[in-house]
Amino acid sequence: RLHLVTWNVGTASPPPDVTSLLQLDSLGPSMDMYVIGLQEVNSRITNFLSDLAFDDPWSIFFMTVLSPLGYIKLSSVRMQGLLLLIFVKHVHLPFIRDIHTHYTRTGLYGYWGNKGGVTIRMSLYGHTICFMNCHLPAHMENTEQRLDDFEKILEMQFEGENIPSTLDHDVLFWFGDLNFRIADYGIHFVRESINNKRYNLLWEKDQLNMAKKKEAFLQEFIEGPLQFKPTYKFDLYSDVYDTSEKKRKPAWTDRILWRVKNLCQHAAKEGQFSEEQTISVTLNNYVSHMSYGISDHKPVTGTFGLELKPLLSDPLVTLNPEGEWNAEHDVLINYSAVPEFPSSAWDWIGLFKVTFRHVNDYVTYAWVEDDEISSNKDSKQVYMSAAEIPDMGGEFVLCYYSNNLQSIVGISQPFQIQPNRTLIGRDLTKEENNWTWKTDNLESREEF
Repeated sequence: RLHLVTWNVGTASPPPDVTSLLQLDSLGPSMDMYVIGLQEVNSRITNFLSDLAFDDPWSIFFMTVLSPLGYIKLSSVRMQGLLLLIFVKHVHLPFIRDIHTHYTRTGLYGYWGNKGGVTIRMSLYGHTICFMNCHLPAHMENTEQRLDDFEKILEMQFEGENIPSTLDHDVLFWFGDLNFRIADYGIHFVRESINNKRYNLLWEKDQLNMAKKKEAFLQEFIEGPLQFKPTYKFDLYSDVYDTSEKKRKPAWTDRILWRVKNLCQHAAKEGQFSEEQTISVTLNNYVSHMSYGISDHKPVTGTFGLELKPLLSDPLVTLNPEGEWNAEHDVLINYSAVPEFPSSAWDWIGLFKVTFRHVNDYVTYAWVEDDEISSNKDSKQVYMSAAEIPDMGGEFVLCYYSNNLQSIVGISQPFQIQPNRTLIGRDLTKEENNWTWKTDNLESREEF
């Protein structure tokens, strides 16, 4: 289950709550992956430089919301105001490989990154998937420029060997503030159609729908029905369309489309695989969220079901803690790798809290070669020093990070680290002494 968000946030700060945006209050099964594409993230030069050194406020915000629920930030890419974030449940980490990011500038003839696309691709259970967040040129008259820019973004190439081009991925998701407008009709007809919820009257004049009928490179892209109000342009903190002097005509600027390579339509409809088809995409929900008013755009979400025939079913590395762990003695990690695993001297095993946010959010780590203490054909052992184990204990996981694959390729089941009894005893003695001192002091004051 994949939940995809696109939102032009208009340089605003994150809202107080995104429960409905992320469907965290849904009664159904939880999502396996969140893909969040933002446009117009505050990119003033001071903000941008600080965000390069540290995570930007939006990334921190979504990590704070999702990490306690068992999601980690798998990858992110930013180009000025464009930001793309992907979060996944821990259980899927060993089966996501070959993660690469890319960005393409199209603003100011390719020299400026206020417009363009940011992209993340990966192998998910052996299937190639690509996510593309775009911000295309604005204004009614720039349809051709939007199409030209999108073609340029599609032509970009990822760096690395054996990585397919964008259109050669098994599934490609294309979303963002695509800025297509409603042509021909006047503002009064458009607003009246919206007020009467007769959105279908506007579909045939939507510039993206019109382009899909004419442009061959767009015809394989699929979109759900636009059964929600146009998402642009609203007065801030309201559901009232633009009341400024410009009175912009409403438009479905914020869109989510997808393309499945070699799609077999009948198989997708029946919910079954053909012999050739190993992946199908089903759109379960395509909606806007009117309650969010921090910008003049309303966010749009698409909830998808991805049905996969797994081409990968076993993790490259299996690992687990040996015995009971606490900070009173050194501890051991057992792990084994499949024969074809491309190990490296730079591989490491990290100890993470179960609510860890991203791959660098480890408590401590051990180098798999430098800290190895035993090895045989079936498994290896690595030690961690007692000094590096958290004294207070808690629930943790172990993750094996592959330097060659630049990703986590193995994760343990959650396990408990017991509190350091020596430290707790010392703290209790200290508390007792403090209490005795306070009592004696109080008694002496009372006598005085």
